[in-house]
Amino acid sequence: MNPIFKHGPSPQHRLVFVLLLSVLLIFLDHKANSFDGVRGYLQSLVSPLQYIANAPKQMMTWTAENLVTRKHLMEENQQLKVNELRLHEELMQLDIIKQENERLRSLLASPLRSEVRKMVAEILSVDSDPYTHQIVINKGANDGVFEGQPVLDEQGIVGQIQHVGTTSSRVILITDVTHGVPVRISRNGIRLIASGSGQIDRLTHNHVPHSADIRSGDLLVTSGLGGKYPEGYPVSRVTIVTQDESRPFAQVFSQPVAQIDRLRYLLLLWPEKPSSIFSSKSGPEAASKAKSDNKKGDGNAAQ
Repeated sequence: MNPIFKHGPSPQHRLVFVLLLSVLLIFLDHKANSFDGVRGYLQSLVSPLQYIANAPKQMMTWTAENLVTRKHLMEENQQLKVNELRLHEELMQLDIIKQENERLRSLLASPLRSEVRKMVAEILSVDSDPYTHQIVINKGANDGVFEGQPVLDEQGIVGQIQHVGTTSSRVILITDVTHGVPVRISRNGIRLIASGSGQIDRLTHNHVPHSADIRSGDLLVTSGLGGKYPEGYPVSRVTIVTQDESRPFAQVFSQPVAQIDRLRYLLLLWPEKPSSIFSSKSGPEAASKAKSDNKKGDGNAAQ
């Protein structure tokens, strides 16, 4: 009988055979380069398997990088939005400061005489009464403010101090119906009275003769009469001149040159010290003599 199972070469023989075959193939490949073509075909066959094997790792790496990059971009975008908001807020502050700086520069560069003492004041409140045009400023008796003191902005006359407090004062505007300013026409010197009309953009001029040489567009400046306002400061510009012979006087209206409805900073003026035209001395000697004369006068008044 033939056996059911046939025994092949033993495992030891197989191992020896495989080793010898491997050594032979390595020798032939090293000496004759016989398997270059075969190696290329095998590499081509194995390459898809390598790509498939590396695909999960590459997918995980790509996903991780994209997640990290997206998170980083979101954080960076949020930070940029915050920085942009801060920059816009700072830009608005800079615009406000720039506007205030320009206002103060214009105010200090207004047509003032260099020898006149002046002080910058800021508006605290505006009177809500529609029948009065008055404001409150942040300067008072502690700053040397006095009743009747002239007040102006960078364009011209605004009004005068009506009431003085310790740290604040009330200003009556030239547009108030109870206020009047002696003015003259800058072109020819004709004197008028500029009275408030209760409107911020209009002043009235009463008792103007029909023969008065006054034209629309004429600039009216302070005349210096009355002692309240120094001479030569702009007050208003003539807008309407109506000469109706059926009326006893001409109707004249003007518009204040000061921006009454946009006031923020104001200038307070102190009167100039008058110099005697009879004094032949000048300098410190004259000043000391005037001071001693004032003391003597005070002593005589006390007696």
